[in-house]
Amino acid sequence: MDQQHREDEKNLESVDSSQTDHIQTATHPGAERTVPPKGGKAQKEVFEWVKALAIAALLVLVIRYFLFAPFIVDGPSMQPTFYTGERLIVNKIIYEVRKPKHGEVVVFHVPEEGRDFIKRVIGVPGDKVKLEGDNLYINGKKVDEPYLKQSIANAKAEGHIFNNDGPTANFPNENFTTDIVPEGYILAFGDNRPESKDSRIIGYVPMSHIVGRADVIFWPIKKVEFVKHG
Repeated sequence: MDQQHREDEKNLESVDSSQTDHIQTATHPGAERTVPPKGGKAQKEVFEWVKALAIAALLVLVIRYFLFAPFIVDGPSMQPTFYTGERLIVNKIIYEVRKPKHGEVVVFHVPEEGRDFIKRVIGVPGDKVKLEGDNLYINGKKVDEPYLKQSIANAKAEGHIFNNDGPTANFPNENFTTDIVPEGYILAFGDNRPESKDSRIIGYVPMSHIVGRADVIFWPIKKVEFVKHG
């Protein structure tokens, strides 16, 4: 009986020692487990989404106001290159690093009209320009205008010239007699010469009024393409 009692006490001590070890192990600093506060993961995920959206909005603003801008064609002055309702992307940064070149399609402010025009660069500072009928001369040399080739051919097939015969059809004319493009300006004509209100009527365009270069047609979808310059 005494022997059995001693064995029971020994077993009890063994159990107590095991439980104590377990408690010590669980409370040992190296074994501590940190339980994240309720909702912490969700809050972090929401914060990441908010941050991503804020960055995206900032990029849109930068692109919209400093790099590129949309433009909607209104009117027939650039047909058949562009038609009313077509939407373009205008590169606003390109002329911050260089000057406009012959043949490029540009969008510029016309304060007197309270709107923007889209035309093609014909003359740059220092150019001596003459437009006579369907013939364009820059610095005394006749210049081919590939963007007018089909329109001129169609007009000839009908027995007349493409450009009209009005008092402001040619350049220089009775409104603008100076044929040399001044420094800080460009000369810009529409591709649809008979129906274009351009530098023949409004005069030289200050470079400070240029919004940028039309680079891409993005609407309608079937006409998505890069704009051909020159």
